Amino acid sequence: MSVPQLDDEQRGDEILAVFDTAFGELLAADPAAFRVKFRKMAASAFAFYRGTACLFYHDLEGERRGGPYLDERTSRVWIHGDLHAENFGTYMDANGRLVFNVNDFDEAYVGPFTWDLKRFAASVALIGYAKAFGDDQITELVRVYAAAYRERVRALATGAKSDEVPPFTLDTAQGPLLDALRDARALTRFGLLESMTEIRDFERRFAPGGGSVELDAATRYKVLAAFDGYLETLPDASLARPDSYRVKDVVGRRGIGIGSAGLPSYNILLEGHTDALENDVVIYIKQAQTPAVSRHVADQALRDYFQHEGHRTVISQRALQDNADPWLGWTELDGAGQLVAEVSPYAVDLDWGDIDDPEEVAAVVADLGRATATMHAAADETSGESLVPFSTERAIDAAIAADEDGFADVLVSFAHDYGARARADHQIFVDLFRNGRIPGL
Repeated sequence: MSVPQLDDEQRGDEILAVFDTAFGELLAADPAAFRVKFRKMAASAFAFYRGTACLFYHDLEGERRGGPYLDERTSRVWIHGDLHAENFGTYMDANGRLVFNVNDFDEAYVGPFTWDLKRFAASVALIGYAKAFGDDQITELVRVYAAAYRERVRALATGAKSDEVPPFTLDTAQGPLLDALRDARALTRFGLLESMTEIRDFERRFAPGGGSVELDAATRYKVLAAFDGYLETLPDASLARPDSYRVKDVVGRRGIGIGSAGLPSYNILLEGHTDALENDVVIYIKQAQTPAVSRHVADQALRDYFQHEGHRTVISQRALQDNADPWLGWTELDGAGQLVAEVSPYAVDLDWGDIDDPEEVAAVVADLGRATATMHAAADETSGESLVPFSTERAIDAAIAADEDGFADVLVSFAHDYGARARADHQIFVDLFRNGRIPGL
């Protein structure tokens, strides 16, 4: 990585310029949401890193013209776009199986595969630093991640059978990954519904409070019209029981995640696959955002391919995730692309709070390396999308094979350099924020 050496004042101005490009319009529309977002980012260097993919890709700008292990194909694969150590967790796949893997595809796009690896490696450096691990221990963690990724890519590229590279499930996961899956299994749809809804006049409705916002008639009409458009984007198999999509209630939402400040969001309560009240389903409609990666990938064909950011998010997730959420789709609302998906009862994020033993951390990092490789390999010609019409795993395998010995070294060097950069940037950001120097707040 080569980031220009700037003093704190110059770097602060650079951070503000990047923020203005990435957040300016949304911040102007909803300053209060960004005050909440920025206070969360101020809490730690890792929280700052999580919220600033825009700055990360700005700093990687030079690599759009090439870099280690990048060629015509490996520079153009489906990538997650915001791959850090906390963007992993559980989900229920379309086959009804609980899986632990990458989640949150809001930033997904087509770009260099190494960008995902570098973003993850730097997050390992930040987590290691926060846990007071020494530089040598952080180096070893990044090497473990690189080795696990390399091993899984090679296995997939050479045609390993599916039982030799199984997904992380209740039958195959270990340690904290298995703990997360067991926690997810203990959750219920009824529990989720109890937390968000109530029974009124023998029918389930959203309960007031808890971040719900009652909609006026005009807004409700627009949301329901957008919902009708969403139904047209679902696979035919998802519409086997039309009553599943009968709308019972609609509300607006406040207080969604750190990466979605200022973006409108709505929840819709649906009948579900039976008439029983405990099988009702909650889906959300959220305005999709421009991915940070896209500002640094100069490819008009990519931009022309996607109808809007909602379409881009869904196509990306379907490419990167095996057996994706059957409720996953897109629509438009007020001229803006929207992402639509289920509010899953079975979502549990990986909790790093109690993972402190270096050996346990290393085991988790190795599993996340394998999960990263599996994600990259899912997004090839078998995904049904024409943007990446080749075997991703074979392209990546060949690129790494050309310089096996240097692969881990590249990630280790980047992790230390950018981890230090992110810690320094966090302090600069905190000073900008607390001294009222972020325009619009």
